[in-house]
Amino acid sequence: MALDKIRVLIVDDIAETRENVRKLLQFESDVEVTGTARSGKEGIQLAQELDPDVILMDINMPDIDGIAATEVIHQKSPHIQVVILSVQGDQNYMRRAMLAGARDFLTKPPTGDELISAVRRAGEMAHAERIKGAQQRNITSNAGIPVSLANFAPVSKGKIVAVYSPKGGTGCTTVAVNLAVALNNEDTRTVLVDANLQFGDVAVFVNEQGKNTILELAPRVNELDVDVVEEILIKHEASGLRILAAPQRPEMAEKVSADQFAKVLEFLQRMYSYVVVDTSSILTDVVLSTIDVSDVMVLLTTQEIPSIKNARLFLDLLQTMGIDKARIVFAMNRYDGKLAITPERVGENLKFEVSCTIPLDEKVVNKAVNRGIPFMLDNKSQPVGRGILSLAEAVRARLTLLESDHEAPIKR
Repeated sequence: MALDKIRVLIVDDIAETRENVRKLLQFESDVEVTGTARSGKEGIQLAQELDPDVILMDINMPDIDGIAATEVIHQKSPHIQVVILSVQGDQNYMRRAMLAGARDFLTKPPTGDELISAVRRAGEMAHAERIKGAQQRNITSNAGIPVSLANFAPVSKGKIVAVYSPKGGTGCTTVAVNLAVALNNEDTRTVLVDANLQFGDVAVFVNEQGKNTILELAPRVNELDVDVVEEILIKHEASGLRILAAPQRPEMAEKVSADQFAKVLEFLQRMYSYVVVDTSSILTDVVLSTIDVSDVMVLLTTQEIPSIKNARLFLDLLQTMGIDKARIVFAMNRYDGKLAITPERVGENLKFEVSCTIPLDEKVVNKAVNRGIPFMLDNKSQPVGRGILSLAEAVRARLTLLESDHEAPIKR
């Protein structure tokens, strides 16, 4: 799909830095530098006048710092994507930048490849946000009365369980698929949803690819009814699960907004006892909206140091974002008892208890993935299966505890 050039505004108080960044971008045929600003205030003003796709924003400036300027720009023009540039790679700066609405964070001086990749990622998001905004205005202007989700009266409201890991490769999809199988029975019907809209694998894990996806529901979120949803959901006969798959092509992900995705989840919880959501490690708007509406989130780590480090950063971020940690079930996947890094040590180090472990069993897991048959269907008695069952019990227990305490839903 051909897109317009990515229009970039550079904001930095040092003329040499502005020129160096401009030179790095000038030979990219899909990028156009539309202007430069010498201060945060000037950056805010030019953002409104030039309406760029991407702003490369320095943090340290004499009048308004880059994070404060980013927050103002994000509030006025949320489609503009800001990439923060800083000589300090401090995690606190990164958290503050993200909360202010920044799309990315680069340490100065970035390499040419780093900078161009960040600009292209942000540019794609900016173009997608512009399209969504235009579509939303179109929908709003059309005549007709939408059918509210409130018009559907469920027997009881189900629970949304998000499965998330801030580190890729920790087995998030494997856990989500098999947890959904474990939770599903005649009394607690379960639907499994893929929130990794670009490269989701849930349908592959159950050998049901090439069928209906979220794209069939997203455009009609304001007029959903039970029959329509049931028709679109994939019916996995072997497990009894219902599945809502991700788009089959990565570029189609931009057709689903975070608001649409959240509304679909909220409708599904009116139909099912459990809505299990597999997420990507990147905190996209869709993943953040999933966290917003989730009742419980399973946070996954492994015994690898990078995975533990990312879990620590995410737990810190939850606190910064005001999310109640009581809603987190912390689980260790691929647990190997022969390693010195134990769940107890990880819990002590992160000051957050690991609720359960799922043993390492590559033979069972890899065979299940390659066959497209969740191992909970025929290997639930194996150690890895018992680990999933213990996770399911931990999720149920946490939901019961939260209900008894009458706590409010997660808010970001």
